[in-house]
Amino acid sequence: MELTNRSRLGPSIYHMELSPQDYFMEDNETNSTAGERNGCVQIRIPQELFLALGLISLMENILVVLAILKNRNLHSPMYYFICCLAVSDMLVSVSNVVETIFMLLNDHGLMDVHPGMLRHLDNVIDVMICSSVVSSLSFLCTIAADRYITIFYALRYHNIMTTQRAVIIIGLVWLASITSSILFIVYHTDIAVIVCLVTFFCATLVFNAVLYLHMFFLAHVHSRRIIAFNKNRRQSTSMKGAMTLTILLGVFIVCWGPFFLHLILILTCPTSPFCNCFFRNFNLFLILIICNSLIDPLIYAYRSHELRRTLRELILCSWCFGM
Repeated sequence: MELTNRSRLGPSIYHMELSPQDYFMEDNETNSTAGERNGCVQIRIPQELFLALGLISLMENILVVLAILKNRNLHSPMYYFICCLAVSDMLVSVSNVVETIFMLLNDHGLMDVHPGMLRHLDNVIDVMICSSVVSSLSFLCTIAADRYITIFYALRYHNIMTTQRAVIIIGLVWLASITSSILFIVYHTDIAVIVCLVTFFCATLVFNAVLYLHMFFLAHVHSRRIIAFNKNRRQSTSMKGAMTLTILLGVFIVCWGPFFLHLILILTCPTSPFCNCFFRNFNLFLILIICNSLIDPLIYAYRSHELRRTLRELILCSWCFGM
């Protein structure tokens, strides 16, 4: 394991996806120079940027969790799911911060750690990030399903989505996430692991798209029913639904799409010069995933008036104590 290369310290999915690339680079020692001559551009991301984004994302999601725990009005299944999504994003942030700190210490010659200890640290980071990947995608689907039930089964919502059922769902998601992350690490050299991850991502994308499209069409139908009362209201309602759908699915695809495209290319063209150029920008895809941890609280949490009020109280209290 080399701390000088971020992609080698990441989770097992990073290890396994880099295997074909590493073989290709071993057989072609001068790939970097040749790639530059062929117009292959590699975007270099400073370690300090990883650290800064990780810390900001960590603070954001900690505030969300504290706000939900503090305000009893937010103790409902929907906010429990949002809280779990924030915890999933915190795992990404914590693992990114720890990894970056170790890499910076190594780069400056300030760290002298036994290789065995580094392997144990790597395994811990592997479990954290793999769990966060699976749980984040799972809770995105859970939040979409919760909103779907809220809209289409409004009168029966509290009977369908009880607190007990929400807790069971949360427990099952975390159990499946931790179990699958351990299996991914153990079998990270198996091509089936990549296939499973890609399939899971595609299924998540389709599931969210279907639910949000159905919810949007329902909003559009409702807006047409009130056209006789207020045309402007109809137009604004439709536009609001369209914008929300665009933001949710757009952020989801932009942040996660390149990473899973990376995995798909490993399956389809691991030695192609074009794919090799794509592989070289893996750190950029990691930045997008971290940005997703930054944006999730804005979309799913900060849009709530009650949560925003609680967050303001927490920030003001911390500022007053700091004074």
